[in-house]
Amino acid sequence: MEDKTVICRCEDVTLEEIRTLIQEGFQTIDEIKRMCRCGMGPCQGRTCRAVVSQEISRATGLPLNEVKGPTFRQPIKPVKLGAFLGGDDDGK
Repeated sequence: MEDKTVICRCEDVTLEEIRTLIQEGFQTIDEIKRMCRCGMGPCQGRTCRAVVSQEISRATGLPLNEVKGPTFRQPIKPVKLGAFLGGDDDGK
């Protein structure tokens, strides 16, 4: 992939930015997320997490299954605000 390839479409983060962060010593998905917001958009990393993991693996030499995954916090899936406000079942 080219360096200008957008990896995180939600936050407009490029492969170049990811590679630079890894070279600077950030070697977990959570560290990279904190530095550039990659994985913090509406999809919550569903489209970029795998590519970031692969880049960490490639750069560090760690097997992909040893790359530390992100920390998941509640709610795990998107929830409509109405659910918290006592709206009806479909969040209205």
